[in-house]
Amino acid sequence: MTLNSIVTILWSIAAVGLIVLVLLHSPKGDGLGGLGGQAQLFTSTKSAETTLNRVTWTLTAIFVGLTIVLSAGWLNTPPAA
Repeated sequence: MTLNSIVTILWSIAAVGLIVLVLLHSPKGDGLGGLGGQAQLFTSTKSAETTLNRVTWTLTAIFVGLTIVLSAGWLNTPPAA
């Protein structure tokens, strides 16, 4: 398994995780997070929203960083001569 394929797998996991986290966000109500009682895992709703925001921004930074690395081709090694 090459480094390029490992980074691609991490990029895919970050993408799926980001989609799930964005769906869990709620503009005013509970959103999809209220379906499984996600907010009850934290001490308060404010704490749940703050944690969700931090995790979402972290995953966004990872996703964008990996996108730049993969699209720039920095992991592709030149063929051995």
